[in-house]
Amino acid sequence: MILKDYGCYHMIMKDYGDEFVSVRRGQGASEPSEITVNCPDKVGLGCDFARIVFEFGLTVIRGDLSTDGRWCFVVLWVIPRSTSIYGEVNWRLLKERLAAACPSHHDVFLPPEPVSDKPQLFLLQVSAIDRTGLLNLVTLKLWESELTIHKVKVSTSPEGKAVNLFLISDKTGKQPLDKERREVISERVRISLGGGTLVKLSLAGPECGGLDCAPYLPASVPKDLFDEGFPRMTPKLPELDNDVSPVHTSMHLECADRKGLFYDCMRTLKDNNIQVAFGRISTLDKGTSDISLFILKDGKKIEEPLKQDELREALFGELTNPLRVSVVTRGPDTELLVAAPIEACGRGRPRVLFDVTHALMDKPFGICIFKADIGRHVVEKRAWEIYRFLLIEKPDLDLSDPKIRKDITEKVKKILMG
Repeated sequence: MILKDYGCYHMIMKDYGDEFVSVRRGQGASEPSEITVNCPDKVGLGCDFARIVFEFGLTVIRGDLSTDGRWCFVVLWVIPRSTSIYGEVNWRLLKERLAAACPSHHDVFLPPEPVSDKPQLFLLQVSAIDRTGLLNLVTLKLWESELTIHKVKVSTSPEGKAVNLFLISDKTGKQPLDKERREVISERVRISLGGGTLVKLSLAGPECGGLDCAPYLPASVPKDLFDEGFPRMTPKLPELDNDVSPVHTSMHLECADRKGLFYDCMRTLKDNNIQVAFGRISTLDKGTSDISLFILKDGKKIEEPLKQDELREALFGELTNPLRVSVVTRGPDTELLVAAPIEACGRGRPRVLFDVTHALMDKPFGICIFKADIGRHVVEKRAWEIYRFLLIEKPDLDLSDPKIRKDITEKVKKILMG
């Protein structure tokens, strides 16, 4: 565990042998589960752990982090967000994913080997009878198969046949998508969708476009999408103080707790090349989260006022408004737009596609998707994934009604943000 004493953290290292990750399940629904990671350190490792925990549908209610620059020790107390959406937590797979994110023992003593930031891409083609929840189900099966979805093209024929194209890669970067594994994944998707389903998984060609961001927005995406925001949930800018520690800059913030908060905080720090030396996360009364961190940039305190202001503004923006959601109408068509930031390393936000499609298929809507598309675009020097869903009208649901559009927007926000 990590102890706080007179403003300093002291790390007590436990001996886990060769096992980097330990998971102790909570006894009953009210007791949090404890995740302990004890492994070599690297800049941004806290973000990688936060991302995985977020992706498995877990909320961090308390956490301690500590590192000496070469070795780190992290303890997170977590609870499931909603088993009705994500199902039961796969703790075995969670432990494997966290262990895969840990640097090796050799990284403590040797310079890291260069790693390509562009994953090998594959194209999954799925043709099936269209129905509500089809895209959501395929998305879930791909996630269970340890695959990341980068782009999607969905279209529906007048005969009710849905053709879904997914540009995917291995999530861990350590498992080859060889012929045998591709056959297993294809069969898993085919069985989940039932008879009459055709599935093909092959290496993606240059016609798929890769993962580069387009330097412009499509004309059909309104620019005011990026002006839309959630209610301000942070009462004030994060506090930075250089007087607390002789070596580190102290950072403290309080804001309303929500889904993905810890991930958004650590993601913003990683994207700004900020290293966390010590930290504590806790949930206070009335749903407020308290995050206290000791940080460094380029191995030094953050003393320049301009850099401090830039970090405050970046954190404030990402913690209060990391996503954009809008429902627009173009003549007879209704389109749902969702914009999510892309990490500096090129990774998109976890499970956005799953959450949005779940919100659409859930009560009271039950909306089918006629077309869907995920594209990567740069907006004001910032890289975004933009999800576009062309919705199918229902006799009992008038999508041109402003109240219905507002209800859909709020439902999607609720699922995405908690």
